[in-house]
Amino acid sequence: MSLLRPDDLIDDIQSLTPEFLARRGLRGLLLDLDNTLVPYGSYEEAAAAGMFRWARELRDSGIGLYLLSNATGRRAAFWLERLGFSGVGLAGKPHPRAYRRALAELGLPAHQTGMVGDQLFTDVLGGNLSGMHTILVRPIVSNSLPHTRVARQLERVVLRRYGHDWKT
Repeated sequence: MSLLRPDDLIDDIQSLTPEFLARRGLRGLLLDLDNTLVPYGSYEEAAAAGMFRWARELRDSGIGLYLLSNATGRRAAFWLERLGFSGVGLAGKPHPRAYRRALAELGLPAHQTGMVGDQLFTDVLGGNLSGMHTILVRPIVSNSLPHTRVARQLERVVLRRYGHDWKT
């Protein structure tokens, strides 16, 4: 197994249904924020209405959710207040320590938890290093920091190596 190979690739977060998760034996998700749950840099709650509904449905079905983001603490706190579940900003992904802390907060073992995010070199790498099921989601928007744009070019090379020509 390659540390950069996600277990699943999905087009959007709402593809993660209780049935999808049950088929994989997953009882919890660690979720990235920017370009996974909401557009990078956005504070528009109206645009996130579908995501709020999706998160509520998963929680109502018994799925544990935890935000694990490298966004600023202020930005993470803004969204956590609206999401209705716990999490952290400035998490330090892909360092496994961040994932271990999040798993402890959820109270679930790694093999029953999925890491969902839009980046191979943080979300997928950290999740795989931690023994989790990794799910790469297509980024919501293409605007991002300069270093993220460079990483996207490298991600395309890695994804093609695994037979996936997903334009990230």
